[in-house]
Amino acid sequence: MYRVPREPSTPRIAVWRRLRQLGVAQLGDGVVALPADARTREQLDWVADMVIEAGGTAGVWLSRPGSLSQERDLAAGMTAARAEEYRELIALTEGLAGEPEPARRRGLRRLRSQWRAIDRRDFFPPPEREQARRILTDLAASITDPEASSAGQGQR
Repeated sequence: MYRVPREPSTPRIAVWRRLRQLGVAQLGDGVVALPADARTREQLDWVADMVIEAGGTAGVWLSRPGSLSQERDLAAGMTAARAEEYRELIALTEGLAGEPEPARRRGLRRLRSQWRAIDRRDFFPPPEREQARRILTDLAASITDPEASSAGQGQR
């Protein structure tokens, strides 16, 4: 739970961005959740310190949903958010298809970085995760092996 002063807005925006990077579920105004493990606990403690340094209040609580239904809803919401991010990543790979090889190499590096960032906040992997991974692997193969990019094109 946290509360950040409205002004100046820079710390509030920094906290919001950091929480988004962590993939939190927003439970309410100033209330977020993540699955409990050592990494998430450390990250939330760090965010709480940011909030306090900005003149706000923050606390990290260990809690559990009150019912299995609430737990499923929380996980489903987090899964849906990551699935959307993977779909956006997949759409970006499609834009690289007709690009020259140097541009595809740069794009692949950028997309792999994005995939790793999404993967770090993916606590309940959706099917789109594996699809994005496969597409990135195929893109890498088409860059390193030009024959791979033309293989199978006539078999549609």
